[in-house]
Amino acid sequence: MHPEAVRWTEDGAAVDLLDQTRLPEVEVRLRIERASEMADAIRTMRVRGAPAIGVAAAMATAVEAARHTSLAPGDFRARLAEAIELLRGTRPTAVNLPWALDRMHRRAWSQADLPNVQIVHALFEEAHSILIEDRAMCRRIGEYGFEVVPVDGAAVLTNCNAGALATAGVGTALAPRYTAQSLGRKVSVYVGETRPLLQGSRLTAWELERAGIPVTVVADTVVGTLMAQGRIGVVVTGADRIAANGDAANKIGTYGLAVLARYHGVPFYVAAPSSTIDADTPTGREIPIEERDPDEVRRGFGRLTAPESVDVYAPAFDVTPAELITGIITDRGVLRPPYGEEIRDSLGLVASRASQG
Repeated sequence: MHPEAVRWTEDGAAVDLLDQTRLPEVEVRLRIERASEMADAIRTMRVRGAPAIGVAAAMATAVEAARHTSLAPGDFRARLAEAIELLRGTRPTAVNLPWALDRMHRRAWSQADLPNVQIVHALFEEAHSILIEDRAMCRRIGEYGFEVVPVDGAAVLTNCNAGALATAGVGTALAPRYTAQSLGRKVSVYVGETRPLLQGSRLTAWELERAGIPVTVVADTVVGTLMAQGRIGVVVTGADRIAANGDAANKIGTYGLAVLARYHGVPFYVAAPSSTIDADTPTGREIPIEERDPDEVRRGFGRLTAPESVDVYAPAFDVTPAELITGIITDRGVLRPPYGEEIRDSLGLVASRASQG
């Protein structure tokens, strides 16, 4: 049974989140009833992972709208627009967030002449569609990505968490491994800690152990040695945004993994749903990179780990150039270089997103 990062509450009136800041020590679920509560949960990474925050924000938009049905139509739309912009501003790198919120905005404004209650009903329908679509996309990523899972006993290496905790389904980078498990192929996983917030050791290791999949945690600095020793058959990471040319933004340190993989001749794949491809961003140079609070580095988990006065540079993401990526595993197939052509040909519907309003 995979953990559910985001779901509706039993009464269907709020969003139910698994608080990922509390893992692996304890499982705590949060009831989110306002857009402001969801915005805080996204900023503080109680919910994280590009697909998951897109789904969660869409659901919170519907929940927030339901609070304002008694307002005049103009005031109702103003409150809804404020909620959408509040959520949009929480994390700048992951494109799934504006992708989902744009869908919610289009759905609401396409029915602006209807009574508020009917608009709210439409918004709940749209949010639920985004939830169900993400689950289906994750499943297809697992099916397409199964072909890259090693068969010779070598392990899969990943970083951060791109599993069920990062999506509404079985994940992206971990989805092929779950498919392998369901088909009886035994493949182990190495995961780097993923400093400074340890999403690899706290979240991926917890998730895989819970699923009965062999997993070994290593310090981020060990991954080159693993490759040199021939222990790694393939590297599979997630992505928070993929540019039109195939450059991919993911958790800080992913670029270094790709460089090491190229040097050691290890295939390097990125796994992401088609909603993560941003056809409006030409290259990785244009992807906005979020910078986190310096104290996440300076005071790791409440303990002083660097001098108080020292400068800290804390980008949350880096960009892996397309030329270092062996393939991009999507819900529509495995894309191969040259990615610009592949993205245009295979994901034309995504490329036309801007024309939808």
